[in-house]
Amino acid sequence: MGRILDHALAIAEESFVTASGPGGQNVNKVATAVQLRVNVFELGLTPAAFQRLKTLAGSRLNLKGEIVLDARRFRTQEANRADARVRLGALIEEALIEPKKRARTTVNRPGKVKRLASKKARTAVKVTRGKVDW
Repeated sequence: MGRILDHALAIAEESFVTASGPGGQNVNKVATAVQLRVNVFELGLTPAAFQRLKTLAGSRLNLKGEIVLDARRFRTQEANRADARVRLGALIEEALIEPKKRARTTVNRPGKVKRLASKKARTAVKVTRGKVDW
C-alpha cells in the first residue's frame, strides 16, 4: 500500500493558484491554493482497486483519467500542499481496501415456520380492513 502511495505522490503534478477563502488581502496577491493532479492509469492498480478508486473519486476524476484535488482550506501554500497530499493518500488507501464479502445466513426450520406464521397473522389483520358491507 505504501509503495503505491509513494508512487502517486512522486508522479503527482502540483500547481498553485490564487484562492478564495481565508487570508484577507493576501489571497489576492499570493497563490496559496494547490491543485494536485494524478494520472490514475500510471498508479498500477489492480482492476478491482481501479474501479473502487473511480467510484470514490467521483467528479474529481476528469476525462483524461486524472484525479484533480483542490486544496484551499488553509492560508499558506505549505499547509494546503500537505492537505492535498493527505487527501490523496486517504483516497488511494480507501480504494485499496477490499470490501468483505457478505456471508449468507441460513434460517433453520423453526425460524421459517415462525416467520411464515407472523406473515399470515399480518395478512389476516389486513384482510379485515376491507370495506364494511352494511
